Amino acid sequence: MKFPFLASFIIFILWFSYKLSKRKSIDEAPIQEFWEKEHRANNTKKQPLDDLEYITIPFEKLPMHILPDDEQIAEYQETLNHLSESPIVNFTGISNTDLKLKYGAPNLDLLSRYDQNYTVLARTLNKWAEYLYKKGYTNESREILEFAVSTRTDISGSYKLLCQIYKEENTPEKIRELYPIAESIISATQKTIVRILQESEQ
Repeated sequence: MKFPFLASFIIFILWFSYKLSKRKSIDEAPIQEFWEKEHRANNTKKQPLDDLEYITIPFEKLPMHILPDDEQIAEYQETLNHLSESPIVNFTGISNTDLKLKYGAPNLDLLSRYDQNYTVLARTLNKWAEYLYKKGYTNESREILEFAVSTRTDISGSYKLLCQIYKEENTPEKIRELYPIAESIISATQKTIVRILQESEQ
């Protein structure tokens, strides 16, 4: 009676060990692929940056003249003026590894600064628009948000406020125009933004 049990137990141990080993190989595969990709990225030589989508701040289309003596607005505008002196590129959702693979490892620090400039730009535009909206400058807030959205910002609050303004201005049909931009965003907030648009249309 003991032998069949012992044999079954040994078979179970061998089967379990096989499954555990197989599972470990599956779990380690993505890690291995990542390090191989990272190795290739770190050895990619410096590439041209000719195809970068540089963002230019259109000061002539923004409400720079509204509340000129307001300290908070002056701070936002000073930030924008400072940013305009440096390259701005939106790399939201693109990993450092992918950036190195495409543009070369030596360019990573430079590209990271461009992306950081964009992060500051998107946040500043959102804060400025919200501030003006609370002050009653709906039209001016919309102008800022439309520029922010055109740069494919992934700040969900910018889309939410813009949709609210469209509804207040009786132009809800403009919400539909935001979908292509929202759906092109490479970010964890992409689904949230699309949901905001859908709920705003209801």
